[in-house]
Amino acid sequence: MHKSHTCPKGRVVQHWIDSKAVANNMLGDPTLRRVDVYIPAGHDGSGLPLLVDVVGFTGGGPYHTAWKNFGENVPERADRLIASGEMAPCMIAFPDCFTRLGGNQYVNSIAMGNWADFLTTELLDFVEGTYGCGGAGKRGIFGKSSGGYGAMMHALMHPDIWSAAACHSGDMGFDLMFATDFALTLRRLAKHGGTIESFITAFEAAQKPAGDDINALMVLAMAATYDPDPDAYLGIRLPVTMDTCELDPVAWKRWMKWDPLELVETRSEGLKTMKALFIDCGDVDQYNLLYGARRMHKRLTALGVDHIYQEFPDDHSSVDYRMDISLPILANALAK
Repeated sequence: MHKSHTCPKGRVVQHWIDSKAVANNMLGDPTLRRVDVYIPAGHDGSGLPLLVDVVGFTGGGPYHTAWKNFGENVPERADRLIASGEMAPCMIAFPDCFTRLGGNQYVNSIAMGNWADFLTTELLDFVEGTYGCGGAGKRGIFGKSSGGYGAMMHALMHPDIWSAAACHSGDMGFDLMFATDFALTLRRLAKHGGTIESFITAFEAAQKPAGDDINALMVLAMAATYDPDPDAYLGIRLPVTMDTCELDPVAWKRWMKWDPLELVETRSEGLKTMKALFIDCGDVDQYNLLYGARRMHKRLTALGVDHIYQEFPDDHSSVDYRMDISLPILANALAK
């Protein structure tokens, strides 16, 4: 719902990509993926920067292009920001990366699929080839929560592809994030038969999944992302014992190598090539992500990586309004 009904309105075009990159997934997820593309008013896309929106857990890209009550979707937000002159005109791609396990961390996994490859090759090849936008030095990625993690990871792992990134309330600081999640997950599994397979069977049969079960599913999705087991059901194994919830230090080490706070120690040089790097987090984030964000800010500063860091008075939920700050930063940097 546009806040301004008089500003020029861009358009959203729906496309489909049949992905070979994610065909390896063990979840039975489809390879045919919807991608909505926003084109600003008065443009056909040629020569414009390209931003890619990677959304949080339980979401998909088209969620951000749908009608929204009492607020703007992302294309409407972009219309307003561009019309006001705050934000340079840009293209925005909204890929559907939803999975059977409820979400995505946007990295390659033998269980979840090779989602990093999908974004950096298939998606960019299609959108840039179709519209003549983006290209080297003119690509940015942004997201919140799991999407914030994805944006941060792509900046760390693929600075040759992306030249700007915005991480809103992104996953980092795994030691605090997952401190109690494993015990809670085991309790939900016990309620539904005690195994990962019995839990997922019950979850998928439920007419209305419980919120605690969605949280447990999220932890299983993390397990399938950070430490997949090709011999386990859907590739999922937890880094704790199923009866006593004792952490397996070897398995936990495999998880920790995916924590952005670990990766930044060896990949900071690539971040120094970014035209814009934006990180923020609410000061009462209920998933303890504020402390990971502060740690990242501290390390980036010590490592000499130019970035913008902000804290704001809110929690983890319903903070899309923060894109009013991040999107102009990314688009304006890429337009130069």
